[in-house]
Amino acid sequence: MSRSTYVLGISAFYHDSAAVLLADGQLVAAAQEERFSRIKHDAAFPTQAIEWCLHHAGVGRDEIDAVVFYEKPLTTFVRLIRTYMKVGPRGFRSFRTAIPLWLREKLWIPYEIDKGIEALGYTPPDDTWFVEHHESHAASAFFPSPFESAAILTFDGVGEWATSSIAHGQGNSIEIKKQIDFPHSLGMLYSAFTYFCGFRVNSGEYKLMGLAPYGEPCYADTIRRHLIDLHDDGSFTLDLSYFDYLAGLTMTNDRFADLFGGPPRAPESELTTREMNLAASIQQVTEEVVLAMARHARALTGETNACLAGGVALNCVANGVLLREGIFENLWLQPAAGDAGGALGAAYLGWHRMMGNTRTVDREGRDAMSGAYLGPEFPSDEIGAWLDDAAIPHITLTGQERARRIAEAVDDGKVVGLFQGAMEFGPRSLGHRSIIGDSRSAEMQATMNLKIKYRESFRPFAPAVLAEKADDWFELAVESPYMLLVAPVAHERVDTSSLRHNRESTDLRSWVNERRSEIPAVTHVDGSARVQTVSASTSPRFREILEAFDERTGCAVVINTSFNVRGEPIVCTPDDAYRCFMRTEMDVLVLEDHILFKQDQAPWDESDDWRDEFVLD
Repeated sequence: MSRSTYVLGISAFYHDSAAVLLADGQLVAAAQEERFSRIKHDAAFPTQAIEWCLHHAGVGRDEIDAVVFYEKPLTTFVRLIRTYMKVGPRGFRSFRTAIPLWLREKLWIPYEIDKGIEALGYTPPDDTWFVEHHESHAASAFFPSPFESAAILTFDGVGEWATSSIAHGQGNSIEIKKQIDFPHSLGMLYSAFTYFCGFRVNSGEYKLMGLAPYGEPCYADTIRRHLIDLHDDGSFTLDLSYFDYLAGLTMTNDRFADLFGGPPRAPESELTTREMNLAASIQQVTEEVVLAMARHARALTGETNACLAGGVALNCVANGVLLREGIFENLWLQPAAGDAGGALGAAYLGWHRMMGNTRTVDREGRDAMSGAYLGPEFPSDEIGAWLDDAAIPHITLTGQERARRIAEAVDDGKVVGLFQGAMEFGPRSLGHRSIIGDSRSAEMQATMNLKIKYRESFRPFAPAVLAEKADDWFELAVESPYMLLVAPVAHERVDTSSLRHNRESTDLRSWVNERRSEIPAVTHVDGSARVQTVSASTSPRFREILEAFDERTGCAVVINTSFNVRGEPIVCTPDDAYRCFMRTEMDVLVLEDHILFKQDQAPWDESDDWRDEFVLD
């Protein structure tokens, strides 16, 4: 009896390290290292993620057939050296910080891979391949998609040299048609504004996107005149005299600050109208770049389908604009669009390009991501035994009764931690590692931000909605299973008179608490929402809860946010979930078939402040 052929994809050493495993070309396991190490955006070699993937699939000690790394480190090193030579002495501090790490670790990645696999008790394969960063992104976008052929758009900060690309996917092949090279980068431009507005680069970009609707794009012309020269074909150049990421340790310089009326906002300080307007302005310009690239990709490839990946593809507002523009008939968005997904693309390139295997697309139009539920799962009976051994009070329910009890708690205004099924791959919680609440409550957004997530009150929450009822609640004609599309709340559900901004006030909390629609907790200040549609085929147990809530309330929508606090990775294990539940003001915890109520639990006792464990993102 022949065994499966296993291809292991790895991303590491920058941020969001991950491991992905293909068995005979089928995606069977994927996980980020941060979920195991509990270090957000962990860049370390993904030892624990690799171990879990191999163990989950039952891979024998000498059965890893190939390893594929998501970029070419030597090419990246050449880019760094050439950049430092170009900027001269000004770049010495940055050079002194970066080069020792390269000499100690990043130049020895083949050795690190073999050493890491051997340390787990496995035999390194004969074949270890390295593929280009943006090829990995393109492969992660196209190969799991439901399309036989498609245009592929990738955007991020930088790979080796490429920062954005247009590619054409056909069958089992991908051809890069055009790329924009470093230092001209849409991701770097967006991150510069992330830094300038006081948020962390490679972590706070989604905050900038969430802040944008509070502002007016009054700086957009300034950005166009001084920072970026955008051409009709979607290519662009940046005026690098305003940035410091080539030579310095910050993203922007004094010239950038002078352009926008003063120094960068200090992290955690009060947000002002300037930051709101800057966010709105760079968001508008980003959308213009994405649309221009998309139009050129359509002309270049002749395709009516498009796939997107790279960190900028997580900008769900821009994705929604692209969808509504109708440049392509169909869009597919990789849920792990950032560097973690690079491991996925690398594995697929190994299977299709290096090994020469054909590609088969699902005839029903389904993608190959299994709803992104690709991580660890814990049997309910094992969780029950753990709860019993620890004398943790709980009740056990199954089926419809379980769903009804959870829906009842949400209807009663309770905040519920939901831990069920396989963990999600990528940055979004999609009902398996989620915190849910009542979307109809005007106060719930601020409550969950301040008392559960311990994060800024302005940040919006996403709705999860029954797929077949999505168009009853949102102006969205397609499915959005991965929470990567922003769409307007249905007009008839919105109080249009409340969609106003008090421009003379920066009291974001008062704006958040305005009742803008029938589902105010998930309606952003501009009347939009980042929608997740839930179908029975990918997440039947999450769907049961939504159905029970709909039956009870007439509302098919709940809040869905990631199960973690600010600065913490999404929970992975039942122990992670219980600890987060007890540390916060969450009311109910669901661990598979077991339901825990906060009022029944013994007081949580920790000698140290647990908030010190996590670096604020």
